[in-house]
Amino acid sequence: MRTQPTTQKKGVSAVDFFCIGFGAIVGVGWAVSINGWMNNSGGPVPASVGYLLCLLIMVPFGLVYAELVPMLPVAGGGSAFAYAAFGEKISFLSGWGAFGAFVAIIPWEAIQVTDVLGYLFPALTAGKPMYNIMGSDIYLTTIIIGTIFTVLLFLLNRRGLSSAATLQKFLCIFLVASAVIGAIAGLVGGNIDNVQPIYSPAEGASHSSFFGGAFGILCTAAFFLAGFETIPQGVEDAGGDVKKVGSTVVMSVGLACVFYALLLFCFGYAYPWKDFLSLDRPAAANMFKFVFDGGAGVGLYWLIIIGALAGLFTTWNGFFTASANLLMAMGRAKMLPSWFAVQKNGVAVNGLYIVTLLSFIGPFLGYNMIDTVTCFSATAFIMSWMISALALLKLRKTMPNANRPYKLATPIAYWAAVAGIVYFIGALVPFCPWYAGNKAVLVFVIYLIVGFILFAATSGSRKALTPEEREKSMFGDLDLKAMRSK
Repeated sequence: MRTQPTTQKKGVSAVDFFCIGFGAIVGVGWAVSINGWMNNSGGPVPASVGYLLCLLIMVPFGLVYAELVPMLPVAGGGSAFAYAAFGEKISFLSGWGAFGAFVAIIPWEAIQVTDVLGYLFPALTAGKPMYNIMGSDIYLTTIIIGTIFTVLLFLLNRRGLSSAATLQKFLCIFLVASAVIGAIAGLVGGNIDNVQPIYSPAEGASHSSFFGGAFGILCTAAFFLAGFETIPQGVEDAGGDVKKVGSTVVMSVGLACVFYALLLFCFGYAYPWKDFLSLDRPAAANMFKFVFDGGAGVGLYWLIIIGALAGLFTTWNGFFTASANLLMAMGRAKMLPSWFAVQKNGVAVNGLYIVTLLSFIGPFLGYNMIDTVTCFSATAFIMSWMISALALLKLRKTMPNANRPYKLATPIAYWAAVAGIVYFIGALVPFCPWYAGNKAVLVFVIYLIVGFILFAATSGSRKALTPEEREKSMFGDLDLKAMRSK
């Protein structure tokens, strides 16, 4: 029988949790996608302002998790919060959405690592490709590389959260250091004229004003700011006092918004942003070869490349265990087959097998799948965050006795819920500045249909248990009845 964590036996500190969350959020996007952010928003300045505006949405979401995580410290995160508030159907919707968002990131990272290494070492993509998919050439060498890294991450996460956290801390420090040095170098070598024109929308853009461009960043921002959910997915395995874990959620997402905003401005300042759009990937690294002559430019190129790879692995690593733990939680509650509920030495082993399999798929897909995967994942994340914000409001009323070492101010709690609803609806509505796009919405709808089929297929397993037994399978020894009593 599972119990609420009470000891520090795993050695996972609040700093470890911050590195898990921040590292999962700030991955490789700042190095390989930042010129795309500028293009989609109409320039580095509106894109930078867009990420600062994200603070008004993402920090409240983080604050929601800051209250809910120590209140219900079990694997499952948003799925567990929704279960306590609304029951198993909405819990499944939240959990299935989060899982789709999580696992979309994992092959995304596998695609990126093979793409970046292919640019670094052209010999890896020399010769005739095995095949072409959506305009992307796929090579045997890059498939092998992606497979090797996937196996290494599986073996690391198979050892438990503390082992993954140690690697995460080291990579996170290097990631931040390389990005900060790159930002400073951009300011030193750049010119304010490089950010001109301040706003210039791309052909076919869904916005026609500066603030329209700023809000346009919301289309993919949810994807690039996702990762703080990996913290609540790991609290059960980590053990120890979870009271400080909630604050690390807020810190990780808030600093990530500022981090992206600063890099957008600094890199736009460093090099004419219109020219930046046409640079080969990874654009942020290649830019410095033009900003600085000789060894300085080459040195900064390699610094950004290595920092980007560090960021790639922090995200890949962070979502590996989080995805497996979410499958485990949903398997316990019979929302997915019980096979997923298997746990050994605190590790969701069967969930890890599925996540590893999905990661293997990435190198076979090619870079041109990135945009669709990104927008699908962002939409799924928004849905899960919205449900968590609504769950918080409900649990305030239905669980008045729950442990709340941190309690979010009521106006902010309502703002998070309203912002979540507006954000989610906008992602599905054409002509909205942050519309996810036709392909991503189609994939999202198909994914939901598949999920409901799986949910219906496991109804027999759920009906074999009483509601109390199903609740206990999700929450272990947490006394929800006492939390609910007036």
